[in-house]
Amino acid sequence: MAKAINLNADMGEGFGAYDIGDDAGLLKIIRSASIACGFHAGDPVTMQRVVTQAVAEGVSIGAHPGFNDLWGFGRRRIDMDPRELEYMIAYQIGALQAMACYAGAKVTHLKPHGSLNNMAAENLDLALSIGRAIRTVDRDIIYVALAGSEMERAGRELGLPTAREGFCDRLYDDDGNLTSRKVPGSVLKDPEVVKERVVNMVLNEEIVSRNGKRLKQHLDTLCVHGDEPTGVIVARAARQGLEAAGINVVPLPEMTLS
Repeated sequence: MAKAINLNADMGEGFGAYDIGDDAGLLKIIRSASIACGFHAGDPVTMQRVVTQAVAEGVSIGAHPGFNDLWGFGRRRIDMDPRELEYMIAYQIGALQAMACYAGAKVTHLKPHGSLNNMAAENLDLALSIGRAIRTVDRDIIYVALAGSEMERAGRELGLPTAREGFCDRLYDDDGNLTSRKVPGSVLKDPEVVKERVVNMVLNEEIVSRNGKRLKQHLDTLCVHGDEPTGVIVARAARQGLEAAGINVVPLPEMTLS
């Protein structure tokens, strides 16, 4: 049986009159969209537009909640009480669910954004807060978690469908966490480098850290950052590389999660 992988992108990350990234271009390449829910980016009109475009392209829809930090684009660390974080996540899921109704669509996954993702990857209490919000609102929503992280552990403990995520365009540290964006070169922009990298991640089930350490890891989904100017180029290279290697690129709900 041919291998399969999901290709997702963070999108809808503009606000009001300001657009970030080429959402329409990405939606023709990826198979699942993680849509900002109005806290770190996004607004009702943007959310509804991206949902409608995603449905037209046959792309599955997910919530991309973040800290309430428009100025910092959700990439600043904020210490929150886990219970308050849980409610904040539930609130953002509900917002996207409402906009999805306009397109007759369903929210099928959730992926935390930015610093929230990085913090929950290392902090089980935060990871469980996100998971409890998912379980309360809709326990069928897939928890997209950095592979090998505390989020993956939380998803398993809570009995949620959990997808292990890798990143096409980010460097990793030796512990399996993402390299800080403060480190030069932490975001990969060369499509040929990305193409070779993603094929290795799926076929050989390994992630190579920035120091050359090989980390064995089975992945269910690969992310491209839609806010990067190179997002479409990198996403296209990733998909071309995967399909040339005989790997099927499918929507996340079609993946068999273990």
